[in-house]
Amino acid sequence: MKRLWILMFLLGSIQTTFGQWGDQPMQEKPSWQDRMFFGGGLGLSFSQSYDFVSVSPIVGYRLTQRLATGFNFIYRYTKYKYVTPNFSTNDYGISPFLRYQIYGPLFLHAEYEHLNYQYITYTGETFRQSYNSFLAGGGFFQPVGRNAGFFAVALYNFSYNTPGPNDYYPYGSPWILRAGITAGF
Repeated sequence: MKRLWILMFLLGSIQTTFGQWGDQPMQEKPSWQDRMFFGGGLGLSFSQSYDFVSVSPIVGYRLTQRLATGFNFIYRYTKYKYVTPNFSTNDYGISPFLRYQIYGPLFLHAEYEHLNYQYITYTGETFRQSYNSFLAGGGFFQPVGRNAGFFAVALYNFSYNTPGPNDYYPYGSPWILRAGITAGF
């Protein structure tokens, strides 16, 4: 049961929704506005141990029909209920990415994430620090209508180190799974 809660927390906390991008054909000489795409993500999780809210807007640019780049902005709020008194954190970051569509709905994805996060130690002290990650992997994007779609992506954090007894990292595993539904703007 504990592993299920951890998996649900990870899926909710790192959910990112990607804007409309993929099989849509580009005009022969598209304007810069036609190359832009927008999206966003919302992650929610509520339990007896913590409440979690994540907001992740995204802005991207199609370099070619198959290659896109952009930025994902990250904000996460977590309220820990098992700490007395209750403790809440505000994490924020930015994540430039590069994505290449290999075939149909399948794509390769790489990103560099800079996350400034807050944590509490076993002694009740709070600290803020930055964590940089290089993530790469792949996934698929399935359009559902003109302005919506479903995505799933699995990324590996090549910067991940197993935490020592006094280390506090924002991720509990080198694997990051994201899935969600997109709505284009």
